[in-house]
Amino acid sequence: MKLKVILLTLICFLNVALSFNANASDQFNWRGFVAQGVIQAQNSNYIDDDGDATLKLTEVGINASYTLDTNFRVAGQIVYLNGGNRYPEGLRVDYLFLDWRAINSLDWQVNMHLGRVKNYHWIYSSTRDVPHTRPTIILPQSIYFDAFRDVALGVDGVAIVANTANALGEWEFNWSYGNSPISEEQTKNLIAVTASGDIEQKFVHQGNLVWHNQALRFSAGLLDSKFKYVSGDQDAFIDGDAQIQRLMLHGTYDAKHWQLAFELFRERSIYEDLIFPGFINDSTSEGGYIQGRYFINKDITATARLDIFDLDRKDRSGEKRAALSGGTVPAYFGFQDQFTLGASWTFSENWQLQAEFHRVKGTGRLAPVFLPNTIQNDHKYWNIWGIQLAHWF
Repeated sequence: MKLKVILLTLICFLNVALSFNANASDQFNWRGFVAQGVIQAQNSNYIDDDGDATLKLTEVGINASYTLDTNFRVAGQIVYLNGGNRYPEGLRVDYLFLDWRAINSLDWQVNMHLGRVKNYHWIYSSTRDVPHTRPTIILPQSIYFDAFRDVALGVDGVAIVANTANALGEWEFNWSYGNSPISEEQTKNLIAVTASGDIEQKFVHQGNLVWHNQALRFSAGLLDSKFKYVSGDQDAFIDGDAQIQRLMLHGTYDAKHWQLAFELFRERSIYEDLIFPGFINDSTSEGGYIQGRYFINKDITATARLDIFDLDRKDRSGEKRAALSGGTVPAYFGFQDQFTLGASWTFSENWQLQAEFHRVKGTGRLAPVFLPNTIQNDHKYWNIWGIQLAHWF
């Protein structure tokens, strides 16, 4: 019944879009996509608690934009997702914002976005919500942590995108400020299944500077965010606060038949109270990935990637964390290294098939985060494979 309601909602949204497009074809544009696949994450709760093969790899979405005049437009996207334990199943508005072209001159182009704005600060942050634009079905978890997908995709607030060029190349500056709503299911993914309270993101402040020419692209960015946890009835946790501070570096090199990309980060996490009054945990995690893509022809692309994540740069093996837990949390929860091989095939117009295999060492990027699930995740080494068919229109 729930799936029927969601599909009916999407159909109604599409009918409205078609009607609107017929009446204002020059001002209104819309696109859609449908993707379905099969996936398995053995010996982990990454997709399903039982680790079996599943069809929980569904993405359905419609995005649209309406041009009000030469300087203003409205853009939005609504999607239905079912990714198992990766993120909450259901319907959500990924983004919906007013785009104001504040400056449009020979030297500068500056746009301001107001509403539920997108994250333009990372390589795939603005395109991760559309299946056929991702290099793989599953993005590198060191950067694009699935349990944080809805929070990291964008914020309810304001963003500025500025572009200019000079003799050194082209420059882009992105800035955003706001917060994201966090659902009850997301709270359990981020804290623990026993958490009955609510997480509120007080703010996230983010900015990055990009330089690029025809082949090279480099970027450096900063993020600062604060969260508050309000405990619930008979909660295993108490009221607490958290602050996240991140430094990121990105780069890509594009050649005729191949592309090389990397993203690196260092992130400081400070937790106060939450476990007991006066509790403080201040640690710095590090990680990133290097990825190569080879374009065999215009339709077939092969991808290889090494993704590394360490929860605490002073405890990369996780042994100290295991000792502090009295051995209840294995050391392999302190890191997660992942090697990926994948391929995509655009076999017909607007149709794409993706397939990939991941060999994973460690469980440091599995939900729940704060109090991990050591029952289902009882293997240091585990595998993921997936196949997904996507159609866009």
